Amino acid sequence: MTELFKNLIDGEWVGSDGVENINPSNLSDVVGVYARASVDDTTAAIAAAKAAFPAWSRSGLLERHGILRKASDEILARKAELGELLAREEGKTLPEAIGEVTRAAQIFDFFSGEVLRLTGEVMASVRPGVGVEITREPIGVVGIITPWNFPIAIPAWKIAPALAYGNTVVIKPADLVPASTWAIVDILQRAGLPKGVLNLVMGKGSVVGQTLLDSPDVAALSFTGSVGTGRRVAEASIKHNRKFQLEMGGKNPVLVLDDADLKVAVESVAQSAFFSTGQRCTASSRVIVTEGIHDKFVEALAERTRNLRVGAALDKDTEIGPVVDPSQLKQDTDYIAIGQAEGAKLVAGGGRVKKDTEGYFLQPALFTEATNSMRIAREEIFGPVAAVIKAKDYEEGLAICNDTEFGLSAGIVTTSLKYSTHFKRNVEAGMVMVNVPTAGVDFHVPFGGRKGSSYGPREQGRYAAEFFTVVKTAYTAAG
Repeated sequence: MTELFKNLIDGEWVGSDGVENINPSNLSDVVGVYARASVDDTTAAIAAAKAAFPAWSRSGLLERHGILRKASDEILARKAELGELLAREEGKTLPEAIGEVTRAAQIFDFFSGEVLRLTGEVMASVRPGVGVEITREPIGVVGIITPWNFPIAIPAWKIAPALAYGNTVVIKPADLVPASTWAIVDILQRAGLPKGVLNLVMGKGSVVGQTLLDSPDVAALSFTGSVGTGRRVAEASIKHNRKFQLEMGGKNPVLVLDDADLKVAVESVAQSAFFSTGQRCTASSRVIVTEGIHDKFVEALAERTRNLRVGAALDKDTEIGPVVDPSQLKQDTDYIAIGQAEGAKLVAGGGRVKKDTEGYFLQPALFTEATNSMRIAREEIFGPVAAVIKAKDYEEGLAICNDTEFGLSAGIVTTSLKYSTHFKRNVEAGMVMVNVPTAGVDFHVPFGGRKGSSYGPREQGRYAAEFFTVVKTAYTAAG
């Protein structure tokens, strides 16, 4: 009988039934059965977090430091096991999955240190004999809603700073991939968190997510997911005057200039567009290429695309794992048909791939002769589909890069210091990559975009304090 993995509410594992978590590489493989939280369960989790906040927000620095460090150590020690779990439930290749687990461990390690590095300021007032102290304090109950594409890294980079700065947490992972989040919550609980400090409520967004949005006791909400849902989070949060943080869509460009190293360009774009099955908000689905290198680049990239090895996530020869579920697979194939109908030329991939096991396998698709007005160049597909757009020169290429409602990540491939410097300053994106893939950022630096991609303070690194704390200014008269 398949094990039931329960919700964690006020330090207790609760739940009597659930739904199967299916491996997208092998539809006969059930990863586990994961409980579904109700409205009452979610309300109880919020109440538990609220009750735990006063004590946790004033807990000793060494207690918080020790718990986060202990969790980091266990995650790292179990990276192979947890990586396999992640690969089974989400479809990332095993090396990518182990890399993501390692990143989660590094995030907890980093924020265990931030517990001890939280500083303030002491200033003189303009009034004689009066001193000023500026400090940061925790907010309260933090609601966290995470997506399915990074099922351990994104929960980690939200949970770790929330706890480090003294907040309590209610987290709802994506319904498709509860296993990885369940595992890190279990690790944190066993690391010594007091009851109610961290609560896990798995289930539907329409039930669990909506209850978080409707609760006046949720002081802050951090969300990563679709643009549409992000807007609902914003509307509900404004109603309750709560702090909110949104990471949403992307339609990220890579600009390849005539002077680029061809091998570097091809590999950078292939990784940016297709690795992790293109299911990354930082993936590059618009490839803008200047005229002089265009034909050589397209020929080389098409060959690389056709030769990408699609297969089961745990197969050591696999470069591209399956699409996460049938709904996402339909979206990908629908957009491939849309691109062809719009007049773009499909030069590689785009078809289903048959393997030994039944799964959602799709050969990455590369379009050429695309324009920036086509839907495949404007709408986020969130799959292994890329469109090449020809540009006359750098100036036209930069203009095409910026002609989008999104602004998360952007890349340029060039050997020119002049153009790379200008691009870093003038491209409208929160993160810029020069001669490296757009998908892939470090754990200790800020993550986020601009325009329609993000709202609120940055995630990760020391900048996380901007969201997970509130600033207090205190005056004291001498004598």
